[in-house]
Amino acid sequence: MRTMRPPGWKIAAVLLVGILAISFGSILVRLALRASGDQSLAFSLVMSAGRLALAALLLAPGWTRPLGGRAGLPFALAAGGFLALHFAFWITSLSYTSVAASTALVTTNPVWVTLLGWWLFGEKPSFLTLLGVGVALLGGVLIGLGDSEGGGGANPLLGDFLALLGALAASCYFLLGREAQRRGLSTWAYVRVAYTAAALLLLPLPYLFGGGYGGYPLEVYAYLLLMALLPQLVGHTSFNWATRHIPPVLVTLAILFEPVGASLLAYLLFGELPGSRVLLGALILLVGVALAVVGGRR
Repeated sequence: MRTMRPPGWKIAAVLLVGILAISFGSILVRLALRASGDQSLAFSLVMSAGRLALAALLLAPGWTRPLGGRAGLPFALAAGGFLALHFAFWITSLSYTSVAASTALVTTNPVWVTLLGWWLFGEKPSFLTLLGVGVALLGGVLIGLGDSEGGGGANPLLGDFLALLGALAASCYFLLGREAQRRGLSTWAYVRVAYTAAALLLLPLPYLFGGGYGGYPLEVYAYLLLMALLPQLVGHTSFNWATRHIPPVLVTLAILFEPVGASLLAYLLFGELPGSRVLLGALILLVGVALAVVGGRR
């Protein structure tokens, strides 16, 4: 189902709001980890499931309306599965590596979205788009390398690998979400299905690793609610809406700004100094995004 494309300023404004919202995602995870004193896989899964379950509950009143666009339902359910994998991998990565490295690697979506879109849907990118993706990813890598000037982690190699797996899962999630909306689901209907499916997949997992949902300090639950409200409902829903109107690769390129915001917040709150490489990486990233946007328009 085709919809009239909103003006460019509106799409840009929604993306900006989404970037600001998801920049708090890794920060809230770190705050929850500190409040709980629990670095285990079980607690990472509690955060992943709790974030999505609360978001799904907040969207639950929408189930009283007809779903519509049932042809898009299988794509929405599959997207929910990849969303569950994304959060399981990425949130766990923050127990092992720094905010800067984790967010830089988990936002390598553009390369995976470009390659998967080309392979699965025959969406051949222009030369400028490919060049922009490459330049932007170089900026993201520099932001991650800037971690060596400050932060660190308990097991950076493992954390970085998990963040990369999270990026691949998120890329599948965005592509499937675009297809679900193309096949008639509204953005709100799509996110209700995807967030609920992801939550249902994740909810039992903490128990399999010796964890549970009770017994944590009250502030942990407050952080989970903020995760559901800010990075999930505001951030992810903004990006899902944008994929309805512009190519997913451009949306994921915009998400590359998350490491900049997250790194600055990590410095202010945790003293994780971004370093000169982060600033250089941010500048290169801007150039790459500009090239890709121009290439996308052509």
